[in-house]
Amino acid sequence: MEKVSKIKAEEEKQKKKEAKKVAAAKEAAAKQEAQKQQQHAAKKIAKPSAATSDQDSLSQDMSALGFESKAQAKAPPPTPPPSKLPASKRINVEEEYVKRSGDKPKLNLVVIGHVDAGKSTLMGHFLYDLGQVNDRTMKKYERDSQKLGKGSFAYAWVLDETGEERDRGITMDIATNYFETPHRKLTLLDAPGHRDFIPNMISGAAQAEAAILVVDASTGGFESGFDANGQTKEHALLARSLGVQQLIVAINKLDMMDWDETRFQEIAQKLGAFLIQAGFRKSNILYVPVSGLTGENLVKKSTLPSLTGWYQGPCLLDLVDNLDPPVRQLDKPLRLGVTDFFKGSGGVSVAGLVDAGHLQVGEQVMVVPGGEYGTIKAIQVDDETSNWAAAGDSVLITLTGLDVLNLSTGCVLCSPSKPVPVTTSFTAQIVVFDVKIPITCGFPVILHHQSLDEPASIIKLVAQLDKSTGQVVKRNPRHLGKGSTAKVTIQLSQRAIPLETFKENKQLGRIMLRRGGETVAAGVVDQILTFGS
Repeated sequence: MEKVSKIKAEEEKQKKKEAKKVAAAKEAAAKQEAQKQQQHAAKKIAKPSAATSDQDSLSQDMSALGFESKAQAKAPPPTPPPSKLPASKRINVEEEYVKRSGDKPKLNLVVIGHVDAGKSTLMGHFLYDLGQVNDRTMKKYERDSQKLGKGSFAYAWVLDETGEERDRGITMDIATNYFETPHRKLTLLDAPGHRDFIPNMISGAAQAEAAILVVDASTGGFESGFDANGQTKEHALLARSLGVQQLIVAINKLDMMDWDETRFQEIAQKLGAFLIQAGFRKSNILYVPVSGLTGENLVKKSTLPSLTGWYQGPCLLDLVDNLDPPVRQLDKPLRLGVTDFFKGSGGVSVAGLVDAGHLQVGEQVMVVPGGEYGTIKAIQVDDETSNWAAAGDSVLITLTGLDVLNLSTGCVLCSPSKPVPVTTSFTAQIVVFDVKIPITCGFPVILHHQSLDEPASIIKLVAQLDKSTGQVVKRNPRHLGKGSTAKVTIQLSQRAIPLETFKENKQLGRIMLRRGGETVAAGVVDQILTFGS
């Protein structure tokens, strides 16, 4: 028995030794595996390169430790770099532009004036007499307007196409039409006259190089538009501030005054003094007596003795035909301000005016803000299909490879290699209009820029300037009153917008400031202070 006990004890010792060896082996294996994992993790959380952001480094650290960053998981794939159009498919747009222009350069013309001055009727009759509206369509407008008891609105319906505009008898949005004169190709922009739709008027005037200001010559008609809360003065101020230099004043409804010369001269004298004060040169202001309803003196010189007895000047068409075409910025980077967009079957359709540069089918463009890319599939210029477009063209383009959600009214399509800056703050040189209260630091405004209107504040009055020389009169003034010229700092309240200095791009460098339904100032961008993405 004693011998058996010794044998069992020896076996137990042997088992314990083997168990210790197994445990030691497992421990060694575990240590080795742990070392491998530490080395692997160390590689993942190594110091990031200079091009790697702190956020990227943090995401890598979290991933190495077994935690996935939610932001990283949801981040969209990076936008591919823009591809260049092969040289074999590239069009020499500047050569094509010269060929197309020929003896008929293009001009964008906006029609402005107080509500009920007769703008739409005048221009509708003008387009009909030019053959832009066929007789069948005109007859339909006459029948339909008479059914509503608005027979005198038939010509206005040529431009006022929506049911609401026809029911209310006023223009609410910009109506765009195209016509030719013997020496010009024109895009006609009919702007709303009602004060509630001033933002739409600004959007239209921002696209124009010349304007027709329509005034009502009937008894009390001119006065209601020119005095007090009328829109004649504000429209003229806005047009000049937005770069319009040539102005045709169409003194309308003069037939209701039996073509009275005294009434014509009275209006021309009162209005002329104001227009010169607003910044128009006297030589660039032209006056013409017309009747939008009867069509007198629109496209043919009048033969009425009551008019020709004192007026032997040109008709409206002759004045339009002699407007000076602008110098286009074809050599600048592409800038196309978006005024409308929608999703179609072949891609995303975008409407707007080419402010600078040129574009062609097959090219890629960048959307700013956002930095997304789209490829141009098709182009329409003035409602006609084209392979290219250039500065001054009103276009409708179809883009592929772009989500419509990446577009917004007021965004800019631009050259991917030279995108337009995006900013939330900038300095501007402004001219103060007739303000009810002086402008002080923190003055809230609505900033209008092309088709954009954004809340903003004047956060600093940098300096008051001499109107004539632009020299500093007073630094850090406490307030700005009517007629002041000043340099100010403006801060956007909600988001960054595409903007350029006036020196770089005249269209993208102009701004309007409004408050309480009135225009308080206009100006040009001097310096961009902050840059967005």
